[in-house]
Amino acid sequence: MLTGLIWGIDSVAFKPQRVAAANARGVAPDNIREPLLVEYARSFFPVILIVLLIRSFLFEPFRIPSDSMMPTLLDGDFIFVNKFSYGLRLPVLNAKVVSIGEPQRGDVIVFRLPRDPATNYIKRLVGLPGDHIVVRGQNLYINGERVKVDMDGTYRGHGHDGAQLATEHLGNVDHHVLYLPARAGEARDYDEIVPAGHYFFMGDNRDNSRDSRFFEVGFVPERNLVGKAVRIWLNWDLPSAPIWDRIGDPIR
Repeated sequence: MLTGLIWGIDSVAFKPQRVAAANARGVAPDNIREPLLVEYARSFFPVILIVLLIRSFLFEPFRIPSDSMMPTLLDGDFIFVNKFSYGLRLPVLNAKVVSIGEPQRGDVIVFRLPRDPATNYIKRLVGLPGDHIVVRGQNLYINGERVKVDMDGTYRGHGHDGAQLATEHLGNVDHHVLYLPARAGEARDYDEIVPAGHYFFMGDNRDNSRDSRFFEVGFVPERNLVGKAVRIWLNWDLPSAPIWDRIGDPIR
C-alpha cells in the first residue's frame, strides 16, 4: 500500500503548502501540477486497493506446484480459489467475520499447512469432523462404509502413463483418481477419527500425495482453510505449455 501512503502523506503535509504558495501568487490551486510520484500514486492506488480487496476476500490465484492432484489438476495449472465459499475472514488475523457455507466432502480446497502456515497445500476434502477414516491399500472407508470406486482402465495423459484411472464416488462428487501400480507397495494403512474442528484431506493421485495420512500434514484445523478451488485459468508447464484446452475448466 505504498501508493496510498505516498498519496496520504502528500495530501496532509505537502499539498496544503503548494495550495498556499499558489494562492500567494494568485494562481488557481487546480492549475498546480502535482509531483510526478504523487500523480502516479494517486492514479494507481484505487486499482491496487481493488485488487487487494478481491484477493483478500473474494478470489485468489494459485499455481499447482506438483502432480499430487492428478488427474484433476496438473503441475503448472493456475487456478482461482473462491475465498468466500466458507465465510469471509479478516486478512492477516484470519478471523472469520461472516459465516457463509461449510466445507463439503469432495471439495477441492487450498489450505495452509498446519506445521508451516506460510505454505499452501491443495487437496480433496475426504473426512469431516468426527468421521472415522480407514485406508487399506487402495480402499478408502468412511464411517465403516467403503467408498465406491469404478476402475476406468489405464491413464493416458500428462505424465504417469500406465497408471490406473478410476472414478471415485465421494459424497455427492464423482471425480477421477489415479493409482500407481509401481508404488502400490509403498501405500500405508491408516485408521483415525477426525477431531472436532478439523478436516482430513487426500490427493487424487493416491499413491503420490503427501496429505493428511502423513505426519507432516495431519488433520487440518478449520481456521487454516483458504478457500475452494473453482476453475483453471491457465496451464503453463514447460516444455508442453500452454495446454489450451484446460483454460476455463471447472474443478470438480
